[in-house]
Amino acid sequence: MNIFRLFADLLHLGSIFILIARLNQTKSCSGISLKTQGLYLLVFITRYLDLFFSFVSVYNTLMKIFFLASAGYIVYLMTGPLKPTYEKALDAFRVEFIVGGAIIFALLFPHKYTVLEVLWSFSIYLEAVAILPQLFQMTRTGEADNITSHYVFALGGYRALYIVNWIYRYYTEDDYSDYVAWVSGVVQTVLYADFFYIYFTRVMKGKAFKLPV
Repeated sequence: MNIFRLFADLLHLGSIFILIARLNQTKSCSGISLKTQGLYLLVFITRYLDLFFSFVSVYNTLMKIFFLASAGYIVYLMTGPLKPTYEKALDAFRVEFIVGGAIIFALLFPHKYTVLEVLWSFSIYLEAVAILPQLFQMTRTGEADNITSHYVFALGGYRALYIVNWIYRYYTEDDYSDYVAWVSGVVQTVLYADFFYIYFTRVMKGKAFKLPV
């Protein structure tokens, strides 16, 4: 594992800790898209089925368990104790289109034509667009609290660092290629472009996250 992959994983972990802390401290899921969180849970379930069939390392196994457990816990909080604060009317993105698109891409362009690899490819394609309901909800309100914006930034930053990791591996490892992950990762990072701009020009300067009118 190289330093870019490690920092990317730490940033991903940080984003989840930020969100869980925000939900527990405020006792509210206002401003958080349940649809995005549900999509992430689906991503991790379909990606980490190999937990039952293969072992890579203790680190790898612990990370998989954490992502599955934390995604399930967040969905539980939003559909259970914090359900009265969930803004269903604002969380209106049509997720069936992106789930359907991910299924089609996974069937047409899988990493390999095996059940686990098709499911893995589906999870990669779905993760690329799973943030869309959250971004859509933020555009509907025109703003977000700073903790939520830090969470979204950490998610986008993690994927951007993975691109650096892939470039590093391409030049340092023989016969390394992963076009499914590369294309999906670039698409995912591009989706954050407007958010990154507002984050750096406002939130990093101590201002509230607000979309331009």
